[in-house]
Amino acid sequence: MKLLLLGATGLVGRLLLEQALADARVRQVTAPVRRAGALPVQPPRLLCPVVDYQRLPEDADWWRADAVVCTLGTTLKAAGSREAFRQVDHGHVLQAAQLARRHGTPAFVLTSATGADAGSRLFYNRVKGEVERDLKALGFASLTLVRPGLIGGARTESRPAERLSQQVLGLLGPLLPRAWRISPAPAIARALLRSALQPAPGVQVVPADALAG
Repeated sequence: MKLLLLGATGLVGRLLLEQALADARVRQVTAPVRRAGALPVQPPRLLCPVVDYQRLPEDADWWRADAVVCTLGTTLKAAGSREAFRQVDHGHVLQAAQLARRHGTPAFVLTSATGADAGSRLFYNRVKGEVERDLKALGFASLTLVRPGLIGGARTESRPAERLSQQVLGLLGPLLPRAWRISPAPAIARALLRSALQPAPGVQVVPADALAG
């Protein structure tokens, strides 16, 4: 299969890339990056075109793949404003999905979040729900929404509040319902890759309790 991986430089994306390149079923991964050298290119199995997500190339042949896996996402702190956050977690995701759909890619797999709800009063959950809603409207033959809870793993950027939450949930984990436990990044990556390699027809949801450590 040929996979298109969006967000390959993030925590989950890097793990997913490693898993995909180690899987004999994957012939090629295209992982667009914002700057050259962000990932070690390994042609012909890994291609890393440099892109500007504000001006994505509409006619690139790599939009045509067997499946797209999207792990794009930011935080309000990193984005700097609600508008900038929405641009990444909704705008960039949806534009990429539209281009892939236009080029005939049949399957799309998204890292969403527990609590995603277009009607939520919580801004983060509302944006995640809106992008899920708008992806459904594109009509992919297969759409999988993976909804982790708090993602567990070592990030390159500093996230003190998230790190503290991981420590607390790590201690309480055995006492909590599975849906409330930490979702380890490797488990999320495995679920994403499995959904891309074995796409089920229609809309599928992978909840946090299926990812819990």
